[in-house]
Amino acid sequence: MPWNPETYNKFKTERFQPFYDCLSLIKVKTGMEVIDLGCGTGELTHKLATHLPDPARIIGIDSSPEMLVETKRFNHPALQFRSDSIEDQINHSQNWDLIFSNAAIQWVDNHKSLLPQLISKIKPGGQLVIQIPSQHHNISNLILADLAGSGPFNKSLDQWIRPTPVLEPEQYAKILFDNSGDQVTVFEKIYPIIVRDFNGLYEWVSGTALLPYTDRLNASERDLFIAEFKKRLEQQFPGEPVFYPFKRIIMSAIFGAV
Repeated sequence: MPWNPETYNKFKTERFQPFYDCLSLIKVKTGMEVIDLGCGTGELTHKLATHLPDPARIIGIDSSPEMLVETKRFNHPALQFRSDSIEDQINHSQNWDLIFSNAAIQWVDNHKSLLPQLISKIKPGGQLVIQIPSQHHNISNLILADLAGSGPFNKSLDQWIRPTPVLEPEQYAKILFDNSGDQVTVFEKIYPIIVRDFNGLYEWVSGTALLPYTDRLNASERDLFIAEFKKRLEQQFPGEPVFYPFKRIIMSAIFGAV
């Protein structure tokens, strides 16, 4: 699925807010070895690197070539970027003091098995800090799923609707606890998005949640899908300005404390 960094960065300020909440949860210590899963353009990974004391080693990974091109702008002596998938980290031998991920693992299936596998790659006393959108609660995701399941798009998409792997906050808390997590923190928070009108909200969604659907449609079907999606957004969010209560889940825990 091709990503467009320019579209993604239109709402850079809004996308950065939950990152800082995650940053505040990190138990900082010297000499940390850190991996950022789904680093995107690398800008926030760079902020993470500047937050941690030297000497630290931070690896940012992403599977999008388009995003990784942008990482060249963010140099730091402790920071490296590489092309890799989140799933592949499970098979690598490297263990980490901190596994960090800001709005990325929602693209990976089966969180009930993914999180324990990630936790297995954390050093004793290390930490997991993750932020993801509450796809199953956010209105734009629900509109997209309903639209994809209706005619004529149900046929065009071959009855495909992107399943969300995102769980309820209490389920994540239990996974962290069941895997010997200590100092478990899990909460859902609304990060308001305020845009001029429904078109601004469409621009927000067009850089992320819309892509899996439009990638599966031909040009004419894509135009019809987008037009109907905009129509439904306008019905849901009439008037100006638009207040969109975007929900995200943030989680953190320490493992194998020494």
